[in-house]
Formats: sequence, C-alpha cells, structure tokens
Amino acid sequence: MHEFKFKPFSEMTESDYATVGFKSGLEIHQQLLTEKKLFCRCPAGRYSDKYDAEILRHMRPTLSELGEYDGTALMEFKTKKEIIYRIKRETVCTYEMDDTPPFQIDDHALDSALAIGMLYGCTMVDEIHIARKQYLDGSIPTGFQRTAIVGVDGKIPYKNREIKIIQLSIEEGSCREVSDIGHRRVYITDRLGMPLIETVTGPDMRTPNEVAEVAQICRRLVRSTGRVRTGIGAGREDVNVSVTGGTRIEIKGVPRIVSIPLLTYNEAMRQWNLLRLREELKRRGITEKSFKSKTENVTKILRKTRYQPIQNAVEQGMKINCVLLQGFKGLLRWQTQTDTYFSREISDRVRVVACLTTLPNIIHSDSSGDTIAASEWQNIKKQIGGTDDDTLVLVWGDEQDVNTGAQEIVIRAKEATIGIPSETRQAFRDGTNGFERILPGPNRMYPDTDLPPKRIEDVRLEKLRLTLPNRIWENEKWYRKLKIPSDVIESLAASKYTKLFEMLVKDSKLNPTLVAVVLIQYQKRLKTYFPKAKQIKIEIFEEIFEAFRSGIITREGIFLAMQSFLTNGKLRFPKKIKSTELLKVINDSKKAIKKMKIQKEEKKTEILIGLIMNKVRGKVDGKLVAEKIGFPGKGKN
Repeated sequence: MHEFKFKPFSEMTESDYATVGFKSGLEIHQQLLTEKKLFCRCPAGRYSDKYDAEILRHMRPTLSELGEYDGTALMEFKTKKEIIYRIKRETVCTYEMDDTPPFQIDDHALDSALAIGMLYGCTMVDEIHIARKQYLDGSIPTGFQRTAIVGVDGKIPYKNREIKIIQLSIEEGSCREVSDIGHRRVYITDRLGMPLIETVTGPDMRTPNEVAEVAQICRRLVRSTGRVRTGIGAGREDVNVSVTGGTRIEIKGVPRIVSIPLLTYNEAMRQWNLLRLREELKRRGITEKSFKSKTENVTKILRKTRYQPIQNAVEQGMKINCVLLQGFKGLLRWQTQTDTYFSREISDRVRVVACLTTLPNIIHSDSSGDTIAASEWQNIKKQIGGTDDDTLVLVWGDEQDVNTGAQEIVIRAKEATIGIPSETRQAFRDGTNGFERILPGPNRMYPDTDLPPKRIEDVRLEKLRLTLPNRIWENEKWYRKLKIPSDVIESLAASKYTKLFEMLVKDSKLNPTLVAVVLIQYQKRLKTYFPKAKQIKIEIFEEIFEAFRSGIITREGIFLAMQSFLTNGKLRFPKKIKSTELLKVINDSKKAIKKMKIQKEEKKTEILIGLIMNKVRGKVDGKLVAEKIGFPGKGKN
C-alpha cells in the first residue's frame, strides 16, 4: 500500500502529494489591536522582560462535564512541573492570577472579531457563549482559556475553488515561555489575557505551498481591517496535516508563514513513513497484541562505562534503565523526517513526559554513532535476555524520571504497531517537528459559569458592516483594471488605505497610479530614512492630496510634505515659486554651467536641470522647468 517513497522537498510534485493523500488546514491566531485585555481592564500590548514578582503554581486536571479527564491534561499532570510566573504590576491583575472573577468581555475586541467574521462571509452567531478550554501546560495560570465562537461557515476564494472557514473564535492569549528545563517551566505574563481571534479553515489545502498561500490570504485579509496587531509575535499558525491512512496532527505555534511548506512536507513524510513502519512490524509478526518489551535496571553493568553522559549519571547517583523492544532490530534507524529517525520519536517523548531534557537522553543498540562499548551492549543483552532480533534502549536519570522514561519508551514503541498517535507537535527551525503533547480531545472544553451569554443584536452587526473594507481579492481585480503597477497591488489591497484610495480616485479624480505609488512606494522609500516611523495616518494623507489637487504642491512636493511630517510631526507644504523667481534660478544656473566649461551639450543640459531642480524641487513642476529651458523630454516626473 505504501510503496511510494518521499523525494527531497524540492522534487515533490502535486501528483506526489495526491498519491499520499496530503490534506492540511490552518488554525490562525491573531492578536487584536485593543487598548485593554479581553476579560480585565489591564493595558494590552505592553511587552517587557522585567518583572516585579514571581508566583509558583502546580497544575492538576479536572473532570469534564461528563465526568471524564482529557488525555492532554493527564499527560501534563504526569510531568510534575513547577510553573513559575513572572508578573509585572503594570500588565497583570488578580484576574490573570485566578484570584478574582472575569470582567465582561471587552466590547472593542468583540467588535473587531465580529467585523472580521463578516469579512470572511461567516454566519454570525446571535449569542456569544463563553467556554473554558483546559491548558495544563501552565501557559495560563487558571489552567484554562476563555474562548467563544463568533461566526461559522465562511469561505475565501483560492485558485479555482473555495477554502472553507469552519469557525472564527475570540479568545484570550497565553503567557510567553521563558524556559522549560527538567521539572521547572518559567513564563512571563505580559501578553497573558490579550484578545485574539482564531480562524479555523477546512482541511482543503492539497500541497504544502497551498497551505502557505492560504495563510497569506488570511493574514492580508485581517490586516486590511486595521483591527489587528502586526509585528513579531502578533500572529502565529497552528497547522493540521494528515495523509491517507494517517490522522490529524497539529503543528503548534508556527511563527512564520514561509516555514509552513517545509514543516508540512516533513510531517506528511513522517506520517507516511510511520505507516510504512507499521507494515514492516506487521511483516515481522509484531502487532499491538503480540508486542513484547522488558525493562530492567542496568546501573551496575555500566558503573565503569566510558560513555560520558552515562558516566556522569553514575557519578551523580542516577539510575540507568534498559528497555528491550522485541523484534525491533534496526527500526530505531527507520527514517521519519528529513535526516530524522524513529529514535527521535522516542527521545522526544522521554524529554517531554519524563522531563529528561538534557540531550542525549537515550541511546540504543541500533545506533552507529557514539554509544557504550560493544561488550557492554552484549552484557546488557545477556542480562535482559535479548536476541539479535531485538533492540535495546537505555535511559538515565533520577529514579522517578527514569521509570517514567522507560514507560514512555514502551508506550511509543507499541504505538508504532498501531500507526500514528494523535499528537500536538512542536515546530523546529530546520523544518522538522517534535512531540509536544497528546492531541486534546473534546473533554477539555466545558461551559464557563462566571460569564452569562451575550446577545449580538442585528443593529450592532449592521453598524460594523459599514466599516468593513472591500475584500482584498475584489480590490486586486479593480486595481489590475486600473493598470496600477503590479508591485503595488498586493500591498495596497490589504492596507488600511483602500477606502482612501477609492475616494481619491473616484471622487477626487486623481491618477490611480500616482495615488497608489504615494501610499505604498513613497512610504517604503521614507522607511529607509525613518525606520522607526509608523504608517502615516489617513487624515494626513487626505490633507496632502487635497493640497496637491488644489495646486498648493506639485507631485514632487507630495514626497517632501511626507518627509517633512515624519521629521517635524507637522505638515509643512513648500511654497510654490513665482515665475520671476524661477527665471532668476534658471539664469543663475546657466551662468554656473558656463563657468564649468563642459564640452558636450547633452551633459550641460542634464547638469543644468539638476542644479535648477535642487533649488525649486517641490515648488514647481519639473516638466515646466524643462520647457523653460527648451528641453521638454527631460521634464517627466
């Protein structure tokens, strides 16, 4: 069934992805641009690594409404983590620390979520119901996140089809992780409780590149509203991937869209290769029912080993366990992702669940690299009763952790006989991914009893509908008809200036290309001189274009006015030069040219125009200057 073998990333084709049944969807988290947090009145968007105090917490799972525990919560509880929160008085209050009930949901944030839902074409809910979603990794001090669905059944056009928007939710942000070493995890709370929207697409993308392209469309669409934060950390994607015969795997917290193609390729490869591994195990007669393993303490055998990590463990009084995997000979070297093998599946599980975070945390007898001596492997095999068909895996640490580690090795190896375990995976910089936690189930969600339902009136939605920009794909179609430069179209279509552009072109009858270039390209040019400057406000551009339309400034004067505003914080328009003043500048410049004794007439003219324009730039049209000196061909702006 799984004869196909993955090619290198650059060689994969659409038909290759169709062969493996590649499917992917997105869960896009985007911070909303608000002054306050979602369920308290602390300021939003103030980031700092400085803190005033630390709070220690331990997390424990709670029963769902049906009296069941969520698998992810049980896994996190098994890690026995100490959670440290670094808090700053300016950005958190007693609500975030779960010491007081929530405030009512922030109306500004809710309006933004509703507006974006309508832009996606969602069916908007008529009543907001707040739910609690369990998070026992410690990223939220309460142990749960408050979240609510605001819209369902939207869609966006893509190529010759549509991508479903399953739902749009509003929720509160989690903490920033500072470190996670051993049984201690540290968070800083500056972004905790900030309003987010979560956009969930259908599993409608068929190749890794399609996933990234759809993510870009969604990013540009929400940015076009001017209601979301931008910059590092303001948005992130969780990517769901599956192949035929596989299962939905969620890659969490992808910070950059350009990383998505390689990440999804590697996850598809991982699932496909794990299915091939299951078939190989079956061929060897190893199934879920026939799977056998054995665990023994082998610390005594390795007391004098020269392998440094285990030698250090022995010196620190740690324990060494050996897990025998019957019939697994060579399979820990089975490739899963690019330059990655099944042994890392096991190592990741030991790292996360047993908290054995110092790498390497396991070694195995299939390895051709640096491990214990061959004679030591033989001694261990003899003690544990292994054969040449078996694989031995060593794990070391304190007694509790090493026992947990051995259990996880057995669990993960047995899962290989079933196929692909449902997991949440962590994105790595090299494009591969690693185990993060068991994939949460429906038992993690339950109603919030602190907040009543909130009615969404039709009049509220209609008022918000009037503020919506045109959809970016509608803008792009119009801009192409107007023959706007292609390098401007995408940026303008998703910018906050779309309504301004429409007004200036339709009502003020200004040249579309000029307006587009000013709004996008002029700002990019000025960014090199003012790298910290924010985008110029719409009202300022309205004044600038009115001055241009009224003849107060020339086309070149537009750029100078923008430059002046960024320099002084105020608009200062260059005064138009009188005809007599222009003639004086021309004559003075001609005299200066004569003194230069330049031979070529064409060179003289070019230098003359340069001298004149340096003195009158922004005060008179360049075309007029060229005509005055009898050289109209050089007067284009």
